Formats: sequence, C-alpha cells, structure tokens
Amino acid sequence: MENKNLKILVVDDEPDIIQFIEYNLTKEGYKVLSASNGLQAIEVAKSEMPDLIILDIMMPEMDGVEVCRKLRRDEGFNNTIITFLTARNEDYSQIAALDVGGDDYITKPIRPRLLVSRIKALLRRKVRTSELENNIIEIGELFIDKEKVMVKVLEENINLAKKEFELLLLLASKPGKVFTREEIFRKIWGNDVIVGNRTIDVHIRKLREKIGDSYIKTSKGIGYKIEA
Repeated sequence: MENKNLKILVVDDEPDIIQFIEYNLTKEGYKVLSASNGLQAIEVAKSEMPDLIILDIMMPEMDGVEVCRKLRRDEGFNNTIITFLTARNEDYSQIAALDVGGDDYITKPIRPRLLVSRIKALLRRKVRTSELENNIIEIGELFIDKEKVMVKVLEENINLAKKEFELLLLLASKPGKVFTREEIFRKIWGNDVIVGNRTIDVHIRKLREKIGDSYIKTSKGIGYKIEA
C-alpha cells in the first residue's frame, strides 16, 4: 500500500502543531487532512474516511477522548487507526485515551523521526486485516490459528491454557496497540468475574515462559502489547 493512497487526519487546536505534523507526514507521501476542534474532526472524518487519525486530547468544542468514543460507536471506523497526542507523563489522559478505543499515543514535544516511525508502524496494522479474517495471525516466528486454537513458535507447538490463549489472541489482534489492564480484564474475564490484581501479571509471565520474552512488552503503569 503506497503512502500516497493513505489519508491521515490531524486534529489539534494549535495551528503550529498541525503545520508541523502536516509538513513531516506530507514529506513521506501521505495525504494530510486537518481539523481544529472535536466537532470539526468528526465532520471531516465522516466525509473523508481517513486511514489514521491523530487526535489531541485537550481541545475546544469536544475533547479528543470524546471524539474517539463517538467515532468508535460508528462501525465505519472499526478499522480506522486512532492515536492521541498527550503531554509527557500524563498517565491519566493516556489511559483514558486507550480505554475509549485509541490504538496508541504520542507524547509532546513531538520528535519528527519518532512521529514518522510510529505512524508507519500503526498503518502497517491495516494490511494485517486479511490475516485476522482468515483466523491466522503471524508475528515474526509466532503463529496463531484462532479456529484450531493452535500456537506455534519456530514451528514448535505451544500448549496454552484457555485464558492464556485468549489473552495472547487479544494482544495479537492489534500488534503494537497497548491494551490497558482494565480493557484486558473486561475482555478476557468479564465485568462480573472477580479476580485478583495479580491475575494478568501471572498469565503474562506464563505466556512469556512459553512463547519467549521477545513478543509481549510492558507499558509501565498502563498495560501490555505485542510488538510486531
């Protein structure tokens, strides 16, 4: 998929930031759209259907978290990548952003090379959609067959308990996305099941022992992700 065919919507109430991001992404061949507040962001997103949206959290009219929440309620944006701009060490905002369906966050001040690298990594997820539809996920030497409940590393079968497999499948469904602890609890154990605070940590440790340490990464204070 060539960059020139990919559309990115940048939403921020500071013109200098929009101009800065637009300059760096346009150089890479992306088509860049912009909006200066939350309401305008929803309007542009629905008319242009961008591949990726970069959302500032603090904005007039409607903040970025609420914009993301509204877009995620629309099935047309199920496969749209949404990443947030947050202040450094703003843990609460980062967790809130991921909880409403954000895929990632980029901290300010923005570094051009890191910005471009992160955007490229996020957009690579879109080409994995067909793998998920075919029930097969391959990440490096890690092979997951959802239908057969099968996991292999370097062609060697790995035996996982039911919750271990469900947790691995959740993380692997969006490589690079940080899943918050709350999101993992909700999707794997459900809101009605009471489990200890260490439950996720124990399952992650067991997964790492079985598939290797290189795949599952810890995002300190937030949750876990699988690196592609």
